[in-house]
This record gives sequence, structure tokens and C-alpha cells, in this order.
Amino acid sequence: MTTDHELRTADKPLAVVLASGGMDSCVTTAIANLDHRLAMLHVGYGQRTEPRELRAFNAVADFYKAERRLVCRLDHLKQIGGSSLTDPGIAVEPANLERQDIPSSYVPFRNAHFISIAVSWGEVLGAGKIFVGAVAEDSSGYPDCRPEYYEAFNRVITAGTRPETHLEIVTPVIHLRKSEIVRRGRQLGAPFELTWSCYQRQDAACGVCDSCALRLRAFEEAGMEDPLPYSQRPSYARAANSRGK
Repeated sequence: MTTDHELRTADKPLAVVLASGGMDSCVTTAIANLDHRLAMLHVGYGQRTEPRELRAFNAVADFYKAERRLVCRLDHLKQIGGSSLTDPGIAVEPANLERQDIPSSYVPFRNAHFISIAVSWGEVLGAGKIFVGAVAEDSSGYPDCRPEYYEAFNRVITAGTRPETHLEIVTPVIHLRKSEIVRRGRQLGAPFELTWSCYQRQDAACGVCDSCALRLRAFEEAGMEDPLPYSQRPSYARAANSRGK
């Protein structure tokens, strides 16, 4: 017998959610889950914490009862190198949240590879949206996290897919600060304890890479305790008068 819940769920449109297993993609998944059935996509590319990120992705996909799940590998990104995430010869830089230049953790044009897979899968599934957890203002300064990047990619999708395909990238947290993402996740009951953000460790988060620092600052400024274990847990909070929103 079909339940009322199943009927209501079947009425929702299907969306592809590109999910790393990190905090931002988890909250993006929670937002997508409000009005969509979920087809969750994860891409491994030889990054330092690939097994731990995959574990987090699967845990989040299980939590939200994703209807479909696809895990892909892009080993050529590791072969290309040029990033501290994929090249063991390049050290992961200590956190510098005031940095103006692009950090060594930037993987050249990575998100284009990810989105291309999401578009291909979304077109086959007949999805209407691709949810991406990119953050512009309060991130590590990656150029492929800017709003204009996704606006341009949406034009590429329109030009490069079938006329009957209506597929759009949406970035619901792109204009939020990390602390606002934490608050939004708390409102939605997002399972932060299942996520992973550290760039270089898989047992306990290092606490000193850019990703850990951004996450720790976000939780501190949101007035919440980050549930992940850390080998070091420095305070990165900004002065109260500079926190803005």
C-alpha cells in the first residue's frame, strides 16, 4: 500500500545535488530536500581525504534517503596536479583567513569537471535543477565559487543540451557567510556530525587548514559547538564589531 508520505514525495521534482560530504554541501542538500527528490552525486579526484569525504557523502545521502546515488572518479585531476589537495609534494598551507590571493588548495577548474558530470546525469534523469554548495564571500577564495561562474555555466547548459532539457544550476548558500550557513543548517536539522571538511586528516580534523579554520569560525560565530573531533581547536572568531550579519 502506498502511504500519503510516498505520494507526497513522488509529487516532488527530482534534483541532482553535487555533494562533497562537507558542511556547505550538507546544508545545500537539506535545502534541496525541502522541495525535491534527491539524486546525489559525489566525485573523487585523488584528494588527500578522499576516503573520509566519501564516507561523509554516503552518510549524508543515507540520512536524507536519497532516491539515487552516483559516485564518480576523476583521476586525471590528480595526474594534472597543481594543488596541495592532490599533489603530496605541495604542502597544505596553514590557515590564513585574511588571504587575498588564491590558495594552494585550489584545484584548477575543478568545479567545471564536477558540474559537467552533474549536467550529463541530470539530463538523463530529467532533473530540473542541480544544487551546488558553492560559497563566494566567506570561502577560501576559489575562482570557481563565484556567482558569475555559475551564471556563465547555466548559459553553457542551455546552449549544450537538448532543446527539451530545462536544467539549471542553483547555489542556495553562495551569498551566505559560513556562520549563516551553520544557522540555516541548524534550522533545517542538517546532520553536521556526519560531515567532513578537513583538507589533510581523516581521523580527527587538523584544525589548522583553511577549511577547518573557516568551519570552526563559522560554528563559533553561530554560537554552536562543532560536533567533529579536532586534533587542535583554535579560535578563529572575528571581533564582534566586524562580524556583520
